[in-house]
Amino acid sequence: MMFASENLWWNVSGDKSVGAGHFESRVESHKSGIKEYTVPAMKSWRVYHFHDTSDSALVKQRHGINDNAYLRPDARNLAAFLYHLKNQHEKNYNRIIKTIRLVAPFFGDFHLRPSPDAKDQIELEWVEKGQDIPFKAHTLSDGTLRFMCLATVLMQPEAFKPETLLIDEPELGLHPFAIHLLAGLLRSASKSHQIIISTQSPDLLNEFEVEDVIVADRGEGVTNLHRLNESELKVWLEDYTLGELWQKNILGGRPAK
Repeated sequence: MMFASENLWWNVSGDKSVGAGHFESRVESHKSGIKEYTVPAMKSWRVYHFHDTSDSALVKQRHGINDNAYLRPDARNLAAFLYHLKNQHEKNYNRIIKTIRLVAPFFGDFHLRPSPDAKDQIELEWVEKGQDIPFKAHTLSDGTLRFMCLATVLMQPEAFKPETLLIDEPELGLHPFAIHLLAGLLRSASKSHQIIISTQSPDLLNEFEVEDVIVADRGEGVTNLHRLNESELKVWLEDYTLGELWQKNILGGRPAK
C-alpha cells in the first residue's frame, strides 16, 4: 500500500505535507513538531484478535508471570496480566469477574498462582462457583474464553488502555446475550478511548446507531470506506434494524449481484 498523500494537520498553522509515493510512514522524520503529539498516541494503538482458541492457542499455555505490562494482542499473557490486576488493581479485577459471571453464571473466579514446579511461569486456571477444584483453560467453551479476553481488554485500568483499541470480529462464538453485554462494554470504553471494531454480525450491528457505522466495500481493486446517511435510512429504520438492512444489502458491505 502506497501513500497517495500523507499529511499532518494543526488548527493553528494548517496543513503540513509529509509527502507522497512512499510505502512506510515518514511522520517520524518530518520536521513539524506536530509529530510529538501524534506519534506517541499512534504507537500505543493495539489490534486485538482472539480467533485462536484451539488446544494449541497461546492463551492456554504457560507463560512468564512477569509478562504483565499490557495485554498482548492475542491474549497470550492473559493469566499473568490478570494476576497483576488482582494484586495491584483489585477494583478493576473484581469488575471483570462480575461481568464474566453475567455471561457464565457457573464461573467462580480465576485461580491465579505461580506454577508449582516453575515459580516464574503461570497458566490460566479457574474454579466453578462454590467449588475449589481448579480447571485449566481448555475446559472453557471458545465463546466463554473469548469473552474473558474481551472483558479484560475493555475493563482494564485506564493507565493500561491504548489511545485507540482495534478489535477484530469480537462477536465470534458469543451467545446473543454476551453480544448485548459486549456492546455495553464497548460503549462504556468509548467514552474515554477510541474503539474501532470490525464485525460481520447483524446482532452486534443492531446494538449501535447509524452514526457509529462505517461500511467497507471492495471493488475495482480498492477498498472504499463510507459512513451511512441517517436521513436516507430514516424510513427504512421505521420497519427494519440496521442488521436487517445490512443483510438486505441496503447498507453495502456485502457482495452485490
